[in-house]
Amino acid sequence: MDTVEPSKDSEHRNCNILHVDMDAFYVSVELLSAPRLRGKPVIVGFPSGRSVVLSASYEARAFGVRSAMPMAAAMRLCPTAVVVEPRHSRYSEVSRQLMAIFSSITDLVEPLSVDEAFLDVAGAMRRLGPPRTIGEHIRTRVHDELGITASVGIAATKFVAKIASTRSKPDGLLLIPKEETVAYLHTLPVNALWGVGAKTVEALARLGIHTVADVAATPVQALQRVLGKSGEQVHRLAWGTDPRKVTPVRVEKSIGAEETFAEDTGDDAQLKRELLRLAHRTAARLREAGLLSRTVALKLRYADFSTISRSRTLSSPVDSAQLLYATAVGLLDGLGPRPMSVRLIGLRAEQLENAGQTAMQLSLDRRDDNWRAAEQALDKVSAKFGRQSLLPASLIRPGRPDDAGGKPPTGT
Repeated sequence: MDTVEPSKDSEHRNCNILHVDMDAFYVSVELLSAPRLRGKPVIVGFPSGRSVVLSASYEARAFGVRSAMPMAAAMRLCPTAVVVEPRHSRYSEVSRQLMAIFSSITDLVEPLSVDEAFLDVAGAMRRLGPPRTIGEHIRTRVHDELGITASVGIAATKFVAKIASTRSKPDGLLLIPKEETVAYLHTLPVNALWGVGAKTVEALARLGIHTVADVAATPVQALQRVLGKSGEQVHRLAWGTDPRKVTPVRVEKSIGAEETFAEDTGDDAQLKRELLRLAHRTAARLREAGLLSRTVALKLRYADFSTISRSRTLSSPVDSAQLLYATAVGLLDGLGPRPMSVRLIGLRAEQLENAGQTAMQLSLDRRDDNWRAAEQALDKVSAKFGRQSLLPASLIRPGRPDDAGGKPPTGT
């Protein structure tokens, strides 16, 4: 873990940006109900087919296992790993508790995902103390109240705070003083910069650029010849320049889900059954977030990895699975004969609106209201007993858990 000690004569109150990130979040949540797995290599994901790793314990990471890696590759690297099927409803519950902790510290919270957020604590220092004290306070509360660990990065900008949290993992805290930012950045490899992925690393390496210091010393025009418009942004980041503020309101542009089949399929019944499952997952998330969707999008990826999408805008916004499903099926049927079998199918709700601020158009078809009422009742049952407890009959297949509910952890 990196350490940058604060000067004894300063509390670094100008380092008011925190990036708080949970450590192996999905795994950590699963270990709360399966403590026997602590210290063992654990992978969250579905154990077969073309599924990918959603989260890996640090014991599994020691074998080279990483998030988004195909499960088959992960199991080759770590054949002794215990695979735990995901329970997204449980992760959402813990995430809500986590965000509540953040919101009790400051109103300026910008969630990035279910398990990480930026916080601007400038207005909280009079009440809670300097940034380092606030960061330790957050880590203690997350551990004591949720039973999981968090890593905290503290800096004068969002970009540097994110680097600090990454370098402090797992279960650590790193403060990078404002006056030491550039010197610290220039010790890092070039892939520490946002926007510099594997291909960009290769392109920069051909120019002899391997570190952040190298980027900083390279003229912007030379970087732009290699990176295009992003060259100027990368150069600014290399000097620690990031003017973005913590934005507490993030409007989610779309909500959706997709499924990669274990085997490519051309069976219409299977495709539509999966669309129904995806519609229920998407609608439940819409209702949970208090949102309505005005546009429904369908995504298909064929066996040759070519991908197409189609969308339809509705006359009034919806949060009903049956209405999402009916629209998606119409889009699927509208494609006509497919050129080959399907590898992946997805459904997305787009053009989202706040349900509390949108007047929902009354439907002339009473069935629409009946479906909506039935699904709201399903939400209440799912909240109490888990999303596995009640499903449309066409989705109940032995041995196929819905990923919103999942199965309890197993393994030795």
